[in-house]
Amino acid sequence: MQPFELPDFYVPYPARLNPHLERARAHTMAWAREMRMLDDHRDPGTPDIWNEPQLEAMDYALLCAYTHPDCDGPELDLITDWYVWVFYFDDHFLEVFKKHHDQAGAQAYLDRLPPFMTLDPPDPANAVERGLTDLWARTVPARSVTWRRRFSESTLNLLRESLWELSNISAGRVPNPVEYIEMRRRVGGAPWSADLAEHAANVEIPERVVRTRPLRVLKETFSDGVHLRNDIFSYQRETEAEGEINNFVLVMERFLGIAPQAAADTVNDLLTSRLRQFENTAVTELPQLFEDHALDPVERLRTTLYVKALQDWQSGGHEWHTRSSRYMNKKALGMSAARVPALLRSGRISLPHVPYQKVGPTLLPDFDVPYPVRVNPHRERAGENVVAWCRDMGMFDPRPRHPEPVWDAERVTGFAFEVCAASVAPDANPEALDLVTRWQAWGAFVDDYFRAVFNRDHDMAGAKRFHARLPAFMPMDCGTTPSPENAAESGLADLWSRTATPMDDNGRHELRAAVEHMTESRLWELNNHLQSRVPDPVDYLEMRRRAFAPELTLTLSKVEHAREIPARAFESRTLREIEASVMDVGCLLNDCFSYRKEIEDEGEPNNGVLAVRNFFACGRDEALSIVNDLITSRRHQFDRLTEHELPALADRLALDGPARAALSAYVGELRDWTAGVLRWHRESARYDERGTPPRVPRPTGLGTSAFRPVRG
Repeated sequence: MQPFELPDFYVPYPARLNPHLERARAHTMAWAREMRMLDDHRDPGTPDIWNEPQLEAMDYALLCAYTHPDCDGPELDLITDWYVWVFYFDDHFLEVFKKHHDQAGAQAYLDRLPPFMTLDPPDPANAVERGLTDLWARTVPARSVTWRRRFSESTLNLLRESLWELSNISAGRVPNPVEYIEMRRRVGGAPWSADLAEHAANVEIPERVVRTRPLRVLKETFSDGVHLRNDIFSYQRETEAEGEINNFVLVMERFLGIAPQAAADTVNDLLTSRLRQFENTAVTELPQLFEDHALDPVERLRTTLYVKALQDWQSGGHEWHTRSSRYMNKKALGMSAARVPALLRSGRISLPHVPYQKVGPTLLPDFDVPYPVRVNPHRERAGENVVAWCRDMGMFDPRPRHPEPVWDAERVTGFAFEVCAASVAPDANPEALDLVTRWQAWGAFVDDYFRAVFNRDHDMAGAKRFHARLPAFMPMDCGTTPSPENAAESGLADLWSRTATPMDDNGRHELRAAVEHMTESRLWELNNHLQSRVPDPVDYLEMRRRAFAPELTLTLSKVEHAREIPARAFESRTLREIEASVMDVGCLLNDCFSYRKEIEDEGEPNNGVLAVRNFFACGRDEALSIVNDLITSRRHQFDRLTEHELPALADRLALDGPARAALSAYVGELRDWTAGVLRWHRESARYDERGTPPRVPRPTGLGTSAFRPVRG
């Protein structure tokens, strides 16, 4: 029996079938036999993975014919061979390494694969290596160097990050929802599929826009849609037959403490939300991207054909899941039959936000942040100095578009930026603490300035001009800057000179990128204001990290330790996850404390508690409990990574004593920041709630909210 009824899926685009299907079926069967993937032709010592009837029933040619309906016969053959190869790799890795919890063997196996992604590979020793050698030679010669680099990165990710899945299985650990979504993109292969969609459509995205927010979000939402759908269909096979715990339905089961049916429905709602995010990005952000980057007509056409290729993939992938023997689909509806109810359900996710709702006092939970708070002895001095600095930078002066000043001395004193800075940098000397405190104040001023000027007037053009001017106040040579037009520019020019002068070029590039990311996130927030749109919860959290405090704090700490810690350590999955988890804790803490101020006083649609409320159609208290569970799970992940995976990373990279000491110091600073953020929110007048009763404890921990998703 199926563990749950399949939900009504949101599939707004029709699936179309490539006319070269039968040719691809015949070709790929012969190719798999030639690569020795099938039982009668496998390499000695290889366990049973597939036989011909099994490969025929899984019908990967049908998958590719549905997902790439417009390519010619030879291209469909090539794409189908790639999918046969990647599914064979997945099943072979499961049989040989996952089932036996063989971490060392898996690492050695994966370490052999990168040389086969060249045009001069070594001799292959097994079907995976043999297939990769053949496919690489048939695929990359017709592509640009930049496309090859992207495709190589995507391929390596889906291979190497299989170790993350294996590690979870060995430890019996079901990941938390945020970790799972982000890691699934790497190990699940959909970014790789998006790259192949470019190849199949015979287009390439212009390199100068590949890493912009719209193109990044289109690829990520496409990937999430592919993976979440697959997790629903594959739940029974993975949990009952394979012992797999890396499945988002299971993740939501455990995290929310709900039954499989409710978990599957929740995953389907998130799938719908991600697809609606894809559509919103394509419609509202791509046209402006074309103008901002002056794409010519051919480049615009290529980018648009890429978007269409991703849409074709979503619809075709769904149709294939309803037909393949690989998945639970006995009661699956065809796409056309499911479309109407799914479209109706999707409307709840995208209803316009009503601003300035009265939400009343917020009873905050007891947050599980057990790190001790250390306080810099120069805290009081820093508090006095930051008020004077804000005055000198013009932050208390009226502006033409804002006759009332954004700030005054009394407000800045009450904000108590020195409280956060003194906990973030408990060992800093007086001058260094002043600098940290001023950065905290500058970031908060930009936030309030944006809200008072650009959000108030719905002025996207003015906001973009503000964002575009900031790099001029961060010259890489620390030389002269233009005359500032506002206090934000004055403050940034002063802080840049003080902070960047001692840095090398790499440090300056990272610092400038962190500041640019912050104002880019403000443009994203303003775009949501203009649409009266509560953001998708995944998009919200990932953009929220780019807000000022988290990324800048990490950047300054990383630059400080860059001489001792090699770049490859910061580029590792372990360090990336450590940083993301601690940023999420800080951001979500802020969303809890600022909920009433932002929703009731500022009409803000960009708040994590609100995003959870909107997605689950639940009340504020239930949303707070879920957010607190996320804070707890992310904080636990931070501890697990730093206590267990970080030492293993240091061993794997053969780091010396000074590098290990610097890593330990960096992690300690992240703990100090987490503790300091919580203390500051409790002491700062910035988040005072008028008439709020004293904070009372609420149940905490995963699944303690007695929450059940409301289905609309």
